[in-house]
Amino acid sequence: MARFIFITGGVVSSLGKGLASASLGALLQARGYKVRLRKLDPYLNVDPGTMNPNQHGEVFVTDDGAETDLDLGHYERFTGVNARRSDSVSSGWIYSTLLTKERRGDYLGGTVQVIPHVTDLIKEFILKDTDQEDFILCEIGGTVGDIEGLPFLEAIRQLGYELGRERVMYIHLTLVPYIAAAKELKTKPTQHSVKELRSIGIQPDILLCRADREIPLSERRKIALFCNIREDAVIQALDVGSVYEVPKRYSEQGFDRQVLKCFGIEDKGAPDLGKWDEILDRIQHPKGEVTIAIVGKYTGIGDAYKSLSEALDHAGIANQARVHIRWIDAAGFEKEDVAKALQDVNAILVPGGFGERGVSGKLAAITYAREHNKPYLGICFGMQLATIEFARNVLGIKNAASTEFGPYQESDDRGPLVGLMTEWLRGNVLETRKRDGDMGGTMRLGAYECNLSNGSLAAQIYGNASIEERHRHRYEVNVQYRDVFEKADMLFSGMSPGGNLPEIIEYKKHPWFVGVQFHPELKSRPFAPHPLFASFVKAALKETKQDKKEAA
Repeated sequence: MARFIFITGGVVSSLGKGLASASLGALLQARGYKVRLRKLDPYLNVDPGTMNPNQHGEVFVTDDGAETDLDLGHYERFTGVNARRSDSVSSGWIYSTLLTKERRGDYLGGTVQVIPHVTDLIKEFILKDTDQEDFILCEIGGTVGDIEGLPFLEAIRQLGYELGRERVMYIHLTLVPYIAAAKELKTKPTQHSVKELRSIGIQPDILLCRADREIPLSERRKIALFCNIREDAVIQALDVGSVYEVPKRYSEQGFDRQVLKCFGIEDKGAPDLGKWDEILDRIQHPKGEVTIAIVGKYTGIGDAYKSLSEALDHAGIANQARVHIRWIDAAGFEKEDVAKALQDVNAILVPGGFGERGVSGKLAAITYAREHNKPYLGICFGMQLATIEFARNVLGIKNAASTEFGPYQESDDRGPLVGLMTEWLRGNVLETRKRDGDMGGTMRLGAYECNLSNGSLAAQIYGNASIEERHRHRYEVNVQYRDVFEKADMLFSGMSPGGNLPEIIEYKKHPWFVGVQFHPELKSRPFAPHPLFASFVKAALKETKQDKKEAA
């Protein structure tokens, strides 16, 4: 029998509900329980797939091809439980489903309303596929008081009534700000946020209070009194040096014990946090450090490449090294800036992206990496651009380009080097797309198999002849160019099972130059760093040692 934990937020957004949910999931796992985490987002987009990364952050992709909120990345990284399409829903999806049912006549001519029809669909989503778990943690996006979030709050209120308090509990995350002029922490915003939640009919069982400093006991007692919560259920959520400290710090505050107490579950001892202790030890006591340049299009907001930066941190953990990231905006990056910006970095990475903006800067960075033997990792668009750079500057194919930048200029009977993919196999099912079709949910999404060439660097890194990685793209490198590339030592070392879609390229004349069509960062975990990133950072460490040797 699954128990449901609902996590809401108040006062301001971006307080860390996703990290709190993921950390609680990790703590319950460490006590031997099976967990699943879900995200309910109030925005009207069907999913984040068409949303601007500069506004919303990255799009996290699941194995089964769902484009989801970045918080599902936190869930996977902290618990190791692969998210599914059924773990993410938005108001847009709910209303789209509702209106489809109404047009089909499913409501038999009845008036369709927010209550009960919208709330019933939300409850159906929450309860679906929960038979195998001990705890289902559901994070409600947005902030209490947002108009668009009201149907979700009403739905979880109803579930508390229908399932009973022995199966449902509520956690509320708020901000306790410090006012420098008064030299005081202020509890009033938390009081008002809880008041707003209670007016909806939800009494939180636990309060997580975000603060940048210790909250005195007197202030916690005040919060408990005015919010009608036990004193020991007012949990401090203080700033930490690394997100991977959060589970341990929450446990020290008694967060997981309070959850068990709310459900009347016997506390049989402290959780086993051994693997988290080991991770923290490696983070806090590095034996080396590297600087990696990320030349991208969305560098103005860290969340746009959240899984990427986390995967590099995981690789640092694997190599017991501190990874410093130098963010470089490709849109303002010209050839004359390259040497100045990249000469003192230890490796270069060009991530995924869409559109022509910033392409010249990315190509310049790739040229620098290839010519100066800097370890290079190109991901998705970064792989496609690596083939274009190589074709133009090594193979002499001056018009090499992608049809993403404009119509193909006919001069080669092999067609464009990088072109729009209109059909591909997913298992035994043929997927088809149109150039002028919908943008959302139409890319090659989710996990696909890739076969690695014997003796290749890729096979050595993975230690396997076949791998499975997650994709999110609609353009592909043209396999018709494989022969001419491989004659110049740029190997197509990873291919789709049918042999017609290049998945990995590597340059034999370079110490470490790899491009991948998929997104390996989506499968990296702190306790299971992705082998590709671990190898990349290891190569960057060798570059560091070489620099020191030459300086000496």
